[in-house]
Amino acid sequence: MVSTVLCEERYGSQSEPNIYSYGDGKLSKNNFSKTSSVRQIFRAVFLPQGYPGSVSSDYLQYQVWDTIQAFCSSITGTLATQAMLKGVGVGDESATATAATITWILKDGSGMIGRILFAWYQGTSLDCDAKRWRLFADILNDLAICIELVSPLFPSVFVIIACVSSVFRSIVGVAGGATRAALTMHQARRNNMADVSAKDGSQETLVNLAALLIGLIITPLASGNYMLTWSLFFMFTFLHLYANYRAVTCVVMETVNQTRLHLLVQEFLQSPDLHMLSPAKTNAMEPVLWKQEKPLKVNLGSSLATFISSFDDLQDCLKCNGNEIFLFGLDIKKGILNIVLHEDITVKQIIKACFQAEVIQCAYQQVKFLQGGTPTVLLKDQSQGELIEYIRKGKGMTKSETWEVIRLSARVADHLFPRFLKDLEMAGWKSEPTQLCPDEWRARWNLQGVQDKKIY
Repeated sequence: MVSTVLCEERYGSQSEPNIYSYGDGKLSKNNFSKTSSVRQIFRAVFLPQGYPGSVSSDYLQYQVWDTIQAFCSSITGTLATQAMLKGVGVGDESATATAATITWILKDGSGMIGRILFAWYQGTSLDCDAKRWRLFADILNDLAICIELVSPLFPSVFVIIACVSSVFRSIVGVAGGATRAALTMHQARRNNMADVSAKDGSQETLVNLAALLIGLIITPLASGNYMLTWSLFFMFTFLHLYANYRAVTCVVMETVNQTRLHLLVQEFLQSPDLHMLSPAKTNAMEPVLWKQEKPLKVNLGSSLATFISSFDDLQDCLKCNGNEIFLFGLDIKKGILNIVLHEDITVKQIIKACFQAEVIQCAYQQVKFLQGGTPTVLLKDQSQGELIEYIRKGKGMTKSETWEVIRLSARVADHLFPRFLKDLEMAGWKSEPTQLCPDEWRARWNLQGVQDKKIY
């Protein structure tokens, strides 16, 4: 008798299905093979529930390279630990436990101070530029390991070397941990950030366990053999850095930060058809080793005091910025563009403020290209043409002309931003939330009060 399939179910999008069928007067269910069962167990232990539908499309590629870099880092870390133990006096009959303890206390204390200071100084920028800081953390980690390897050669300054290494490692801990959280948030697509993070920890633990077993073989061979030690260090460090570079460059963020927005707007403004780049192409163009070069430094969320020093300045500022919920101030001599945000500003209005800033940046780049004799595509917009003419004056621009630059850039932004925002979302970008990371200054202003010379 032919069986009739009554129901089919699967656990996750790529698991083997359970098939319930009816035949010969009874209900039957297929059985998994042993190979399938082992695979399912492995997936359940080391991959997020619902993989691959529960994570971003770049998850597997990133995790493969992240696994390779973690293995290499563990191996070089084993070599560094051996060097540090030798430097602190293990195996030296003249060394005392008290001296070793004091050295270790100073080393750990320096690391704690470094961790606090780095988190204070750069904590807010780690979300905005996660990929670059992630790579920075791993480069600094390799530098710390290199310092630890040479520490036994300089016993007179071993304590200083150990403290410097500890500071570097503490910075690695802050930058690496924070950016890992940002990348995990990107990868989690079903509000499953805890699950993705936990499974990432399981993967890393498995890798560290494998590296530990390899370390048991390498450590006796490398002990006292400087040629082998440094050969292993350089080999695994190169592989570690390469794997890290491949890992961060394969990540495709759909949220905009200052660098990705710069690439998007420049392409949008300079292409004849106002072309919008896709998230994949933009992320491939995003620099991860250094900051994006821009003609002007943009301070988003700055204080009015950075460019307002008189009532006339405030009056000119409000006049040229119109009824916007943000205010621009251009310091042409310092090459700084300050943006003051209203306390009621929305996320999309912050994007518009950054878009207007990029209009000015684009005009600066156009002037630079034209002066160099390189042909470039200009917008068919009268305001953009006037804007470029003002910027040609460079540092010779008067104060009133800088306000005119802001007024013209606002006109261009008003005209083009609605289409930019629409194309941005159609191309697969998220307009909310963003990673533009404005500073915390917020203001409110009374245009009528200023016109009546009653500062509010």
